[in-house]
Amino acid sequence: MLFVVLLLVQNCTSQPGATSLKNGDLLFVTAKETGLSGAINNVTQKQKEASFDHIGITEKQGSHWYVLHAAPKGGSQKQELASFLKDQSDDGQKVIIYRLKPEYQKSIPQALKKAESMLGKPYNFNYILDENSYYCSDYIERSFRESSIFKLEPMTFVDPKTGKTNEFWTEFYKKKNLPVPEGEPGCNPNGLAASDKLERVGEL
Repeated sequence: MLFVVLLLVQNCTSQPGATSLKNGDLLFVTAKETGLSGAINNVTQKQKEASFDHIGITEKQGSHWYVLHAAPKGGSQKQELASFLKDQSDDGQKVIIYRLKPEYQKSIPQALKKAESMLGKPYNFNYILDENSYYCSDYIERSFRESSIFKLEPMTFVDPKTGKTNEFWTEFYKKKNLPVPEGEPGCNPNGLAASDKLERVGEL
């Protein structure tokens, strides 16, 4: 299976006419409809064609591709691209490439340097900004913060269909003995994907 994934990666990055990766591309993972993934998407989806619950940034070192990202399993990590893609395909999710527009490409080297410096930090399971742990979009926003590529916005946990706090999030924070952080600064994959500084390249 890993060999097949490696072949797919090589095809995607080298075949003429195929979607090719570039250093600093952002990989958005499509959201599931249930559980935590569905709950995130329920209160954050901004575009009909964009429905994401995870994000990472690509880095090429020599002939090897990696994805730097913050995930519940492993925290802030540097994962081989083939392994990252296999994890998503095993869960039935797709990976969509977004790229900074040409005028913002200069921010990538510093962003990757910052992303490298945050590796090893635990995952932020509270989704409340914390200097000692990060969640996926938080990790990416911080990586590009010096260049102001993305911005923090007031978080909402309100279901747009009912106008009330989504039941999943009410129970989620109740179990943690924390109030729902409605209005607190934060970010999410759908919000980042909606940035006018990015362009959608295609599916990996």
